[in-house]
Amino acid sequence: MPATFSSSRILQPVRPLFILVSLLAALALNFLPTSAWSWMPDWVALVIVFWSIREPRRVGMGTGFILGLAMDVADSSVMGQHALAYVLAAYAASALSRRIMWFPLGQQALHVLPLLLLVQAVQFAVRVVPGVTLPGFSYFVGPLIGALLWWPLTFVLLLPQYQPVDRDANRPI
Repeated sequence: MPATFSSSRILQPVRPLFILVSLLAALALNFLPTSAWSWMPDWVALVIVFWSIREPRRVGMGTGFILGLAMDVADSSVMGQHALAYVLAAYAASALSRRIMWFPLGQQALHVLPLLLLVQAVQFAVRVVPGVTLPGFSYFVGPLIGALLWWPLTFVLLLPQYQPVDRDANRPI
């Protein structure tokens, strides 16, 4: 039986350390100089949305707030801009998690797109209030690319949770 990426496979419980490592890796990706490019997705928002959908009891608004403050300090932006956006995205993702999990990955990406657009829209609104110049429509390309990356991100983040395809009689799980 070939190993395939299918939602019908049983997943092992996620390790909290793996969630922490994935969130820190996303934070490190956002710290790179390439994050200033308008078409780069917000990696932290994408991973927070992923874990808020998959593990809403482990990753939620508190995680979004802490990572948002870290992003605010790193970007030297208005304090609370990323924090507010990530908290709203984590809340919406956890509220919609049961609904989103029913759909295949392509349709999940269509549900994730408005959440990522919400993050960008909140950050845009917070930046516009003090009178910063408008960034243009290219500012909203990142969420589209983030939604396109939903399938590979799901595959990578769920890979450690898959049980082996070949069952071992001596192994309990």
